[in-house]
Amino acid sequence: MNQRRRNTLASLGLALALGGATLGAQAAQPATPHPSVVIVHGAFADGSDWAKVIPLLQAKGVHVVAVQNPLTSLADDVAATKRALDAQTGKVVLVGHSWGGTVITEAGNDPKVVGLVYVAALAPDVGQAAGELGKDYPPAPGFAHIVADASGFLSLTQEGMSKHFAQDLPAATTAVMTATQGPIQAKAFEQKVSVAAWKTRPSWYVVATKDHMIQPDLQQALAKRMGSKVTNLPTSHVPQQSQPAKLAAVILDAVNQVGK
Repeated sequence: MNQRRRNTLASLGLALALGGATLGAQAAQPATPHPSVVIVHGAFADGSDWAKVIPLLQAKGVHVVAVQNPLTSLADDVAATKRALDAQTGKVVLVGHSWGGTVITEAGNDPKVVGLVYVAALAPDVGQAAGELGKDYPPAPGFAHIVADASGFLSLTQEGMSKHFAQDLPAATTAVMTATQGPIQAKAFEQKVSVAAWKTRPSWYVVATKDHMIQPDLQQALAKRMGSKVTNLPTSHVPQQSQPAKLAAVILDAVNQVGK
């Protein structure tokens, strides 16, 4: 074997050894000190609805996952959330917006979940369906702009999105939101939760005080029933888009409190 070949093999061996040492060091690194955050979006949206909040959490060293709900049934959305929870290695703060509040109420019973954050969200009790929650309140203005297709999936009209779902966002933004919205199967609102995780976990609730989709008074009543720490934001149904920094602060408060 000539000297050049011996030098090449020696260099290759050193590279492999260093690579192995690096991988070993990475494997030995401790898990993030913060609980992870798993976010569950609501109807008429998808995970990108949280694109303004996620970087703010990541900047604080928090690992974040946004679930992509199929919106085909409560069971299907809970299953999608549980897959996201299964992928986490430690404690989790579970965040739910709107319909996503129903999902985290059921899925939040997972042993990894140590805190719940409800954002302008529905929060049924055991044996209760999301659709039952507003029966004692006047219909929210946005309801008049929900349309159903032949398969029973509900979506929002352009007017509903721009004037009632996200009336505090620019028209160019709501036009994209209309085009990318996730229709939800109407029957999902009739399906009852079998467990209420908020009974056994600390919870935070962000009330959107100018909400046209879920009555602010109903939000306040749900938060009171759960004993949640309440933050009022003067926003539409999507504070995660119109007040992302203030909403991120609530989630970080939850992360810091349950991470102690």
